[in-house]
Amino acid sequence: MKRLTGVAAAVLLGLSMPAMADLNDDVEALKQQVRELQKKTGGNHLNFSVDYRVSMDNIEYELADGSTASNDDLLANRLWLNMGYQYNEKLLFRGQLAYNKAFGDTAMHNQRNESGYADFDWVVSENLDDNTIKLKQAYFLYLGDAFFGNEQLPWTFSLGRRPSTTGFLANHREGFDKANSPLGHSINVEFDGLSLNLRLEELTGLTGNALKFCAGRGLSNATSRFSPAGTDYAKDPDKTDDIDMVGIIFTPYNDGQYDVKLQAYHANNMIGLDMNDIMMTGEQTFYDFGDLNNVTLSAEMNGVGEFINDFLDGTRLFASVSMSQTDPNSDMAMLGSTEDERGYSYWLGVNVPGFFDDDSFGFEFNHGSKYWRSFTYGEDTMIGSKIAARGDAYEAYYNLPLVDKALTLQLRYTYIDYDYTGSNGFFGNATGTPMRIDDAWQMAQMMGMPPPVKNAQDIRAVIRYQF
Repeated sequence: MKRLTGVAAAVLLGLSMPAMADLNDDVEALKQQVRELQKKTGGNHLNFSVDYRVSMDNIEYELADGSTASNDDLLANRLWLNMGYQYNEKLLFRGQLAYNKAFGDTAMHNQRNESGYADFDWVVSENLDDNTIKLKQAYFLYLGDAFFGNEQLPWTFSLGRRPSTTGFLANHREGFDKANSPLGHSINVEFDGLSLNLRLEELTGLTGNALKFCAGRGLSNATSRFSPAGTDYAKDPDKTDDIDMVGIIFTPYNDGQYDVKLQAYHANNMIGLDMNDIMMTGEQTFYDFGDLNNVTLSAEMNGVGEFINDFLDGTRLFASVSMSQTDPNSDMAMLGSTEDERGYSYWLGVNVPGFFDDDSFGFEFNHGSKYWRSFTYGEDTMIGSKIAARGDAYEAYYNLPLVDKALTLQLRYTYIDYDYTGSNGFFGNATGTPMRIDDAWQMAQMMGMPPPVKNAQDIRAVIRYQF
């Protein structure tokens, strides 16, 4: 259909020529306003989305003395407010506000006051807390075409409070979440830092080949504002030093079906509590116990074979191995030992199609050795990180879309059988020392302390709404 001229349009609309001229002027004025707005906004909009979840957990702990501790109906709601703004095709901002609390409880006083660590920065949005909105993510992302002028080397750079929970492989248990940057086998905490990602596939010819450099700060040593000495934000020699982490994520190959990733990092000044100090002073004071190194290799197969049948096409297989190594400071018993100690973990998983469109079943198994230490305090499990377990962990889950993927249902069962204590502790000798459960129980009896946890289980039901 040909475009109508001004005269033809005026005739069809029943407008006089002067009226048509006025209409054209109004349209041109609106166009000019739109152009001015586009200049100010980069031609884009600030976008918001909502992720709201209601969960019920039935949790039970079996202690070494045969007794149990449980909660049959822990109800909680979690809200994520996601925002994004793209200034232009190269520069964008992303943010996420979070709220996470138990039903009918605005403070979780008992849980917070017993340890004082439930609102630690690494897990401030992951643990049940009060009804305040907290910042979970806020960072900018720059998309570059040629790194230092090399047009075969596209790159991206980001800086801020980056998405560092629910990483590669850990996303499957969450249903339909995409994996965030770090490998979930060794890092699953909130973190402030930067990343530089180099896409190497044009240089190497390997599909999906990429190298990402990451760095961040997990704890800052700084006095508070209006300090008595007047040295606001200066370093305090009586406090633990900054915790910094540097690492790489190398993807040798990723074609959408086969994905392989290697992650290595070094973190310094790992904090912990000293048992002798606690016994002598009765106070819990953090000390720097040493550094931590980690290497993780993870792989995933998205679809078995080449179009054999629908079931195999929709099946995901994945596996991961990880090694941690401590580097204690002089005379500090890091994880209860003054020697360098290596820990190991492996993780196997499968996701298979269910009975309907897009529903699926998942099964996972984890094992961690005596000195295994992950950085997964923010893992989405009420009974503690299964990845961090020094022992065996079993998990099964079912994900079902109720209304497309806007409203979904998940049923999940997690069981952790501990061989050693200290799986979810810090890096000192008070909460991080691995002891056989029976040996730890004998020591607890002599010292008049509570018995250690032998195993734990969590049955969860989740309704989740996303738009």
